[in-house]
Amino acid sequence: MVQPDGKSGIEAFIAGMPKAELHVHHVGSASPRVVAELAARHRGSKVPTDPAALAEYFTFTDFAHFIEVYLSVVDLIRDAEDVRALTYGVAEDMARQQIRYAELTVTPYSSVRRGIPDVAFMEAIEDARRSAEKDLGVVLRWCFDIPGEAGLASAEETTRLAVDLAPEGLVSFGLGGPEIGVPRPQFKPYFDRARAAGLHSVPHAGESTGPETVWDALRLLGAERIGHGTQSVKDPALVDWLGEHRIPLEVCPTSNLATRVVERMEEHPIRQMVDAGLLVTVNSDDPPMFGTDLNTEYGVAAQLLGLDEAGVAALAKNAVEASFLDTAGKKRLAGEIDTYLEGWDRG
Repeated sequence: MVQPDGKSGIEAFIAGMPKAELHVHHVGSASPRVVAELAARHRGSKVPTDPAALAEYFTFTDFAHFIEVYLSVVDLIRDAEDVRALTYGVAEDMARQQIRYAELTVTPYSSVRRGIPDVAFMEAIEDARRSAEKDLGVVLRWCFDIPGEAGLASAEETTRLAVDLAPEGLVSFGLGGPEIGVPRPQFKPYFDRARAAGLHSVPHAGESTGPETVWDALRLLGAERIGHGTQSVKDPALVDWLGEHRIPLEVCPTSNLATRVVERMEEHPIRQMVDAGLLVTVNSDDPPMFGTDLNTEYGVAAQLLGLDEAGVAALAKNAVEASFLDTAGKKRLAGEIDTYLEGWDRG
């Protein structure tokens, strides 16, 4: 069925459904408008100043090329005003998608090393967070992640920022960037310190490398959720462990296609994950860079999994369950999803 706005029934359902998102990057969520404005403000970058030209600029040949382009956008974030504008702009895009709660992966090291004072950076994201909740009804929480390609110096600095300057919205500690050539075990001391400070562990693993990085994340980094985990299905013992311990996977289908982690969407392992009983959540990763958003990702997942509206709502509740919301917050958001589904069925 096609709705008056041109959306099919499932698309319209997804568009209005309350949601949580657990795997979405701060800089990678900057809209084309914001990126183009930053490029125009900070001349000399190879990033286009025309929003329409960004689609071509964000066409990636492989994961390494994605990292190169991503860092060129990071270079545009040069002062606290940039940080605040970017963060609030991300929240505005989330509000339009009915995202009620998001754990935004922030890489403070990349900005601080480029000259933004650490306290000013924290104040900028916190000011945007408070305003987003007050103005838009979007609750933001932070995951500070280590950019793995920058080595142990970045791990040390990220840990300092997370532990010593911990902003109010900080809930977790992660590890991003390329997996190839960046072994997980070397980051154990930093995750130990972050976990001792009360932060949850949510490293990327098993995206562009095999199941062994997921095992390392679990055994050495104390992972409570796995960022991507796409290659987990290649190891039956790992699949059994993830299912037994109810470790959520932060799945980002379009991202995996854009970075050539999977060659064709029909080959994406999300069906194998769900069939194995794993706790799968749907996420957008770096949405404008991949020409997507969370609503689109739910549509992709619905198609790959053959879901109706009730199935999509159940998938959305997985993200609530896997989130670091408190018990009351989880109950409230899950109830909002249930109420929305009931109203849709009656309608």
